Amino acid sequence: MNILITGANRGIGLEMVKHSMEQGWRVFACCRNPHNAESLFNVAKLSNGQVSVHIADMLELSTIQALAYELRNEPVDILINNAGIYGSDNNKFGSVDSGSWLQAFQVNTIAPLKMVEAFAENLTMSKQKLVACMSSKMGSMADNGYGNSYIYRSSKAALNAVVKSLSIDLKEQAVISVALHPGWVKTDMGGENAEISTRECVQKLFLNLSTLTINDSGRFIDIDGSDIPW
Repeated sequence: MNILITGANRGIGLEMVKHSMEQGWRVFACCRNPHNAESLFNVAKLSNGQVSVHIADMLELSTIQALAYELRNEPVDILINNAGIYGSDNNKFGSVDSGSWLQAFQVNTIAPLKMVEAFAENLTMSKQKLVACMSSKMGSMADNGYGNSYIYRSSKAALNAVVKSLSIDLKEQAVISVALHPGWVKTDMGGENAEISTRECVQKLFLNLSTLTINDSGRFIDIDGSDIPW
């Protein structure tokens, strides 16, 4: 099986690469700047060619097109849109950084759609035909009980809308599209006080992905496998 992962140089993305390698899968590990991805390259070196590292900068859509051309003959069973940013700390009512907001929409919302567009043929060539987009409960309207975090919340809510539309537009091609909440994870973004490790997170995420069928397309899935209200 072939799997393509964005934001693969650290945190959840890097752990996904390690997990996929352990399963014996072929991994296309993508990140913004491979020259600064020492941990990812160390994993790739130990993989005997099973893991390859590629440039995919979510702020430079031309790199997505270049990657799609490079991998044009490769089936992609699972495309994981993992790359994401939180945005500026100036994120509260009255002080939202509009420049950071636009950048977050580019990375968290627009680029995932462009990844799916670029790799649509690769997905249809594969057996699993699965698109998984890393969202967050913070993108849920119903779950918002604290306010603030305008940048991150809105970009993930918009990503959920993208996933829902993909589930409709790609249904005839039997491509499954889902949004995932990874839980509160001990990463640079989640912090040391988070609830679960990246390894536990990734194991649960892939367990959830392993049971999906076309009837699940368009779901917003919590780390425990349940549905999150929009």
